[in-house]
Amino acid sequence: MPKIKTQRGVAKRFKLTSKGKIKRKMAFKSHILTKKSSNRKRNLRRMILVSSANAKSVKKMLPYA
Repeated sequence: MPKIKTQRGVAKRFKLTSKGKIKRKMAFKSHILTKKSSNRKRNLRRMILVSSANAKSVKKMLPYA
């Protein structure tokens, strides 16, 4: 069997935890930040876990992670 290629865009956007769950960054933090409160922007800095509905498809795109 040939090797499976990793989707590079997915590899840049997602990280795996030690237990194999997938972390992602929060959305809405890239631009138009003046109208957002500092408290909201601080909360958007965190990484959160990918939902279980999407985790299977993300893991398929990261075969060697």
